[in-house]
Amino acid sequence: MLEKLFKLKENGTTVKTEIVAGLTTFMTMAYILSLTPSLLAGTGMAWYRVFAAVAISSALACAVMGLYAKLPFCLAPGVGLGAFFTYTVCLGMGYSWQFALTAIFVEGIIFITLSILKVREAIVDSIPDSLKKAIGVGIGMFVAFIGLKSAGIVVKEEINYVALAKEWLTGGALVALIGVLVIGILLRKNVKGALLIGMLTVTIIGIPLGVTKFSGFDFFLAKPYFFEFAFDEIFASTSSVLDFFVIVFTFLFDDMFNTVGTLIGCAESSGFIREDGTIPNCGKALLSDAIGTTAGAILGCPTITTFVESSAGIMAGGRTGLTSLVTAGMFLISLFFAPIFASIPSAATASALIIVGALMIAPIRKIDFSEDLTEGIPAFLTIIIMVCTSNIPNGIMFGIFSYVLLKTFTGSIRIISLSLWVVTILFAINVFVSLI
Repeated sequence: MLEKLFKLKENGTTVKTEIVAGLTTFMTMAYILSLTPSLLAGTGMAWYRVFAAVAISSALACAVMGLYAKLPFCLAPGVGLGAFFTYTVCLGMGYSWQFALTAIFVEGIIFITLSILKVREAIVDSIPDSLKKAIGVGIGMFVAFIGLKSAGIVVKEEINYVALAKEWLTGGALVALIGVLVIGILLRKNVKGALLIGMLTVTIIGIPLGVTKFSGFDFFLAKPYFFEFAFDEIFASTSSVLDFFVIVFTFLFDDMFNTVGTLIGCAESSGFIREDGTIPNCGKALLSDAIGTTAGAILGCPTITTFVESSAGIMAGGRTGLTSLVTAGMFLISLFFAPIFASIPSAATASALIIVGALMIAPIRKIDFSEDLTEGIPAFLTIIIMVCTSNIPNGIMFGIFSYVLLKTFTGSIRIISLSLWVVTILFAINVFVSLI
């Protein structure tokens, strides 16, 4: 049945490989189960209920991606979008978490509409090939940077902004570096499931070093919210109506290009992108994302988006929707075995993310940095801005702006498609809105 549903042989994979890939992706994403509830706790939302919302919403979104789009991309609440939810909408602007969830629900409905009309698919197709490759490389470096930070190998510094931690040979940092070494050796020896085996090994190594810690959890408290919206709060005043539209647009814009960038990056690293630059089932993947966002708002969690950590499962061999389906199952199981999943230290996932970043940098060889700088410079800006700002949409924005301007002022304006002009205008509008 699985062969017929996912065409495993046609995609050069097996049930075992897909299961390992799904487990690998889940382990690199598992941190979101504790991070998002902690992030939203500042708004007054209950930790346990947000935990349940995240687990169930992520499972639903991954299942839709797996069964409908049949792609190995997995979804969960976006960290940046969760921070905007808490620190800008609720704590900064003073609105309730119900107000924020209402904005996400409206955004989800708009997303579904745009996906059905294939507007988002047209945006993906409009991105030039050189930028598609740069997005994949940028995401790889971004993923590796996340790993370095979460392991404590690099830290913030006022002078250099980022510096090597003084304690980089102790605790979690040391364990993560051991993980990089273990995974690297396993990959060199072509061991199946190298990332997963490496993370499990690091988790065990972390026990005597005090990095891996176990904690209790009462899963009976884990039940999600349901339709906790505040439409009346929107119309409380003229300013609240205007704020609502700005908030919806911000959620919409950031989620759209975060998903587009991640989708392109993961597709590039897995070889899914066709010769004409399109991605198989792209429209279905985007619709899956939109359904996840809407369902997440109903259950009480921030915007659901495609995760860059999907690249870990893809690098582990995941090629079909079975990978996403396995990850969906793990999210549901996490409701009952939270202490086990919560025990996976950030050092373990960090080592996998660093290796994934190294593997994703390969497409940079196909970008023309020597003869045509109107292709090379935008690609470079896409990569460097994405990493330095820790924001995928920012990298895409700089890449597209520079691409359009360079092509325009070097006599190659005809190369720019109508859809790319539309995307450029959307970014310009977003910049204007952010300045208001």
